[in-house]
Amino acid sequence: MYEEGDEVQDDCGSREEWTLLFWTSLAVVVPVIITLWCSAQRSKRKTHMKDFFRKSKHGWHYTDLFNKPTYCCVCSQHILQGAFCDCCGVCADEQCLRRADRGLSCKEIMAPSSPDGAMGHRWVRGNVPLASYCAACKQQCGTQPKLCDLRCVWCQTTVHDDCMHSVADADQCDLGEFHSLIIPPHYLYHVNKLRRRHPEEYSKLASSCGSGWTPVLVLANTRSGNNMGEALLGEFRTILNPVQVFDLSELAPSKALQLCTLLPPGSVRVLVCGGDGTVGWVLDAIDGMKLKGQDQFMPRVTILPLGTGNDLSNTLGWGAGYAGEIPVEQVLRNILDAEVVKMDRWKVQVASKGLYFRKPKVLSMNNYFSVGPDALMALNFHTHREKTPSFFSSRIINKAVYFLYGTKDCLVQECKDLDKRIELELDGERVALPSLEGIIVCNIGYWGGGCRLWEGMGDEPCPPTRLDDGLLEVVGVFGSFHCAQIQVKLANPVRLGQAHTVRLVLKSSKMPMQVDGEPWAQGPCTITITHKTQALMLYHSSEQTDDDEDESSASETESPTPQDSPRPPGPASARA
Repeated sequence: MYEEGDEVQDDCGSREEWTLLFWTSLAVVVPVIITLWCSAQRSKRKTHMKDFFRKSKHGWHYTDLFNKPTYCCVCSQHILQGAFCDCCGVCADEQCLRRADRGLSCKEIMAPSSPDGAMGHRWVRGNVPLASYCAACKQQCGTQPKLCDLRCVWCQTTVHDDCMHSVADADQCDLGEFHSLIIPPHYLYHVNKLRRRHPEEYSKLASSCGSGWTPVLVLANTRSGNNMGEALLGEFRTILNPVQVFDLSELAPSKALQLCTLLPPGSVRVLVCGGDGTVGWVLDAIDGMKLKGQDQFMPRVTILPLGTGNDLSNTLGWGAGYAGEIPVEQVLRNILDAEVVKMDRWKVQVASKGLYFRKPKVLSMNNYFSVGPDALMALNFHTHREKTPSFFSSRIINKAVYFLYGTKDCLVQECKDLDKRIELELDGERVALPSLEGIIVCNIGYWGGGCRLWEGMGDEPCPPTRLDDGLLEVVGVFGSFHCAQIQVKLANPVRLGQAHTVRLVLKSSKMPMQVDGEPWAQGPCTITITHKTQALMLYHSSEQTDDDEDESSASETESPTPQDSPRPPGPASARA
């Protein structure tokens, strides 16, 4: 009898174990299945959305959470997630998206004007910018918790619903504050109708755009620095004609710059949103315009610094880095106030030893060439960024990684005895080298993310430098620790001289080298740096750089002049 009872208890215990195992498995497996199903549906929806966005005339972008109170332009309901057009500002939830795409038109990049040549407002209802004011009654717009008030997508004028009757039908759109930077849709319409496309015809058409019309093209690298390019593209499309804004990850600068050939010669400005490498890419494309015989259409170049170092931007007065601290409207105002200066560009020719039948490697240089510890840091950084690009998405992280590699080189000293492995000639004259680990050839005033290398601590007299003097400054460094001392103004570099032509001969072993932050490992070779051409850049004289903050704290009301900059513009500078 006891045995039968034991068997019954064993059967009950076994059933309880199996029941517990079943429910435990179910509790684990079901959430996993639901998560996988939701992920698959989300991926499927995302792919479907992407395909829909690509075919749409709107510049749709999907978001899981709007950053301000937003209302659907179709059903007028409050929405937390949905899509918005970064060109015209239309917002819609997922259910109303197709209706919005069919029923609400976007900014027209090309359209005829009225018979009298004027352009009418293009109104979009609701979701007006915060702190915007009615053009009629001067009271704040968008204060009611509903879809209300209107905004013109071209001149950015906002009007209350109740004040629309006071806005006369004859009131025409003047494109607003930035009319001199915007390409009006009627201009492109008339260009498209021209039978004979000639610069003189473009100049005649430009007269309808007002005096002082200098349209700007925006070329953004969405992979630079803090990955702000995507957001900036949307903000510039909102203010400008969307045809003026280009994503360099989708279209090469050589193709984007062909729009310059449809605009009056000498009138175009190009805003490059990216690092120094992106600026060099665009300047190379402008040099390509010369080869096509399009010299007269060459634009003036300005910079919105999104990279890590941004030394060229710092030299030209545009700051050491942009992180959204000023609105894009202020960026455009700064462009309007900028001056045109000339900047030397250089050809770096690398002829490898023993490879006589192979063409030398030819690079363009805007900032600097270097061999030694700073090139080694750039090479290590570049190698690891290629392996894990998602990790290097912050300017602070990038600089921290540079610091770690610099600290490592202080201990290892991989570039020591450089003076025994390399020969230096300045304008054909051999230069005796002290015991160095690195040589840096500079074209601009800043180096290493904001350091005035040629000046050093500023306690010793040194020859002046300019952007357009056709001279390079050549300095030496004793190692990574010496570089760090120079950057914090605790040491001076070894000034080796200035020259029109620089020649370096690497006699043995491999050494790290870089041109404008693009590094590589180079074996025995001969490097020749000669003048290539001059680029037309925009200089912002009122922008304060990082190194100037402490020096000018006592005189904040004074704005530096071009002569106060480390590489002042030449006498040929003129108001843009």
